[in-house]
Amino acid sequence: MNLELSGKTALVTGSTAGIGVSIATSLFREGAKVIINGRTKERVEQAISLLAAVDPSRKGEIHGIVADLSTPVGIKTLKDSVIHVDILINNLGIFESKPLIDVAEDDWARMFNTNVVSGALVSQHFIQGMRERNWGRIIFIASESAVNIPADMIPYGVSKAAQIALARGLAETTAGTGITVNSVLPGPTYSEGISKFLEELPLDHGQDRAALERDFLAKLRPTSLLKRFATADEVASLVTYVSSPLSSATNGAALRVEGGLLRNIF
Repeated sequence: MNLELSGKTALVTGSTAGIGVSIATSLFREGAKVIINGRTKERVEQAISLLAAVDPSRKGEIHGIVADLSTPVGIKTLKDSVIHVDILINNLGIFESKPLIDVAEDDWARMFNTNVVSGALVSQHFIQGMRERNWGRIIFIASESAVNIPADMIPYGVSKAAQIALARGLAETTAGTGITVNSVLPGPTYSEGISKFLEELPLDHGQDRAALERDFLAKLRPTSLLKRFATADEVASLVTYVSSPLSSATNGAALRVEGGLLRNIF
């Protein structure tokens, strides 16, 4: 299927690893020009090299921005460096497992600045150009934890619920235009950061990765229909479609790619 992304410019925040780099790679494969974002020059350059290997002849269509978007300085750096964006993927996010009694005030601020405020400010900036061109896609990478908030990840779940609300609110401002704003809700997904996360949980760690994932799902996410972690590429496939002109009738939606973990239909 031709997703008609040739000539479009996509910015993927937090895209040096995991779901972010998979989304960037998928968009690039479909013909989009891609802007990689990360906090260090080394990681950004590594991601650029990974994408360039897909099609070396198009290496000039990949750019990188080194900026920590959870900070005002990082937001300013991005705004000063990038003029035109057709597709904005708000992927930047952090997560951690911690009992609520141990969550400090700084933990709340860090979680919201990274997961919510960054996407709000970046979207607020780039949606102006989208309105002028009467076309654009904004997608927030939220989580099933926004709906099914884990007791040991309350700040994370609340921040992801806020992302979904933010996406819906922004979508309301696009009525009658060629712009859409949606959120995508991944479930447990294997990525670079998940190994350390699993190590901190009360699981049987004397197992291979697949068995450890099954143990996690059985004990902590038993409603999963997939019965395994999703891959970052599986999440990226949905995001890439929603980024395309073919998805023009999908706006203001919270779209699931969580392996059937959520038992409610709507």
